[in-house]
Amino acid sequence: METLKDISKNFNELDNIKLGILNIIMDTTKECVVVVDSDGIIAMMSKAYKEFINCDNPEGKYVDDVIENTKLPEILNSGHTEYGEIQQIGNKKVIAMRVPIKYDGKVIGAIGKMIFRDIEELNLLNNKLNRVQQEVEFYKRELGKERKEKYSFDNIIAISIKSLEAKRICTLLSKTDSTVLLIGESGTGKEIHACAIHNSSKRALGPLVKINCGAIPPSLIETELFGYDEGAFTGAKKGGKKGKFELANGGTIFLDEIGDMAIDMQVRLLRVIQEKEIERVGGSSVKKIDIRIIAATNKNLEEAVKLGKFREDLYYRLNVMKVELPPLRERKEDIEPLSDRLRIKVANRLGIYVEGISKDAINCLYNYNWPGNVRELENIIERSIILLDSNNIIIEPKNLPEGFSLNKIKHDFNEEKSLKNIIEDVEKDVIKACLNRNNWNKNKASKILGISRANLYKKIDAYMLEDV
Repeated sequence: METLKDISKNFNELDNIKLGILNIIMDTTKECVVVVDSDGIIAMMSKAYKEFINCDNPEGKYVDDVIENTKLPEILNSGHTEYGEIQQIGNKKVIAMRVPIKYDGKVIGAIGKMIFRDIEELNLLNNKLNRVQQEVEFYKRELGKERKEKYSFDNIIAISIKSLEAKRICTLLSKTDSTVLLIGESGTGKEIHACAIHNSSKRALGPLVKINCGAIPPSLIETELFGYDEGAFTGAKKGGKKGKFELANGGTIFLDEIGDMAIDMQVRLLRVIQEKEIERVGGSSVKKIDIRIIAATNKNLEEAVKLGKFREDLYYRLNVMKVELPPLRERKEDIEPLSDRLRIKVANRLGIYVEGISKDAINCLYNYNWPGNVRELENIIERSIILLDSNNIIIEPKNLPEGFSLNKIKHDFNEEKSLKNIIEDVEKDVIKACLNRNNWNKNKASKILGISRANLYKKIDAYMLEDV
């Protein structure tokens, strides 16, 4: 049987060159490697290994005499590979691997290699890997937070019939990939509904990219939506830039204020919806994209089509599933739970403890017309919380904006009451609201109401009003 020595004797000049290259590689990579023949005699050892055991000329010596606690002779006998074994060499615990060299099915030698020169290296590497893994998990969570929108259907308050119906339809639409058109006044929650649809859809793990078509200058909207290639124009970013449609690939794009989009851009948007492909500004290639489109507007698009301000073909492409979000004045049953939810949200953000909103304050909110819808309601709640007295933890009518509670009192017609009684009820409510708003400062209230202080006292007694 040929041994490692016999094979090495038969090396020709080319093989010797290869062996020399192998020695150079072993020394250059600083690996601790040793090769022994079938008798356990060291045939080759890397420079790094020699330095580690402090032996300049180990070749030709028996491996047991040179390397402490080596198990290479056992590998020669067993022919089995060992990986990740701990070996004590001097005052170091190394991690080693041992591999038999086989030729024609016979063991003719073995290779030993240190994976780690000190077990502490393994511990340090393990700690480093743990830190890296923790960082990766942290950034994955943070990325998830960025990609995952915070709004779901649980965030949508719906008690009234109209708001419940809108929520129901949006919930059904979240199970499909259909294009959605959300119609509603400013502040009715179009963006929240779009986020909820996305988060409940099969695209929830993909991005939700939002763009306000009315807020971007016409000169920039093309590059914002479709991106551009390098050199597309003076000042173009090196390597080009992805547009919103590319960024939304695999997810959803929310086109807010779609009714404000310029006609020429409407043509390009129509192509995206029809062909599901885009072309960057200055580019020559077409890219396929997989996106869902949710559009929203506070404008009457049908009227805009008649006036030539919105393309009819685009309108019908967007109007696959139209959802009308009711204004707050048409869903007043939602005002009380909405106000309470907003109270908690704003109070937490401001770091101010607010226990609740009084029934009188809710009645004032209920009787208001809400031209700004839920967005206006949130602003009113925030203002009221900021202006709360230090010893007051309940929002009262007096905390509402000037004239808010006084001028919006409403009384329905009641056939069982005479006109005189109705007028008295209105007067009582007005006086009570004015007194509450002015902390029961009767002098100030009488001036605002345009009556004498004495007359005010009489009416307080007559209506049995109390400062509570």
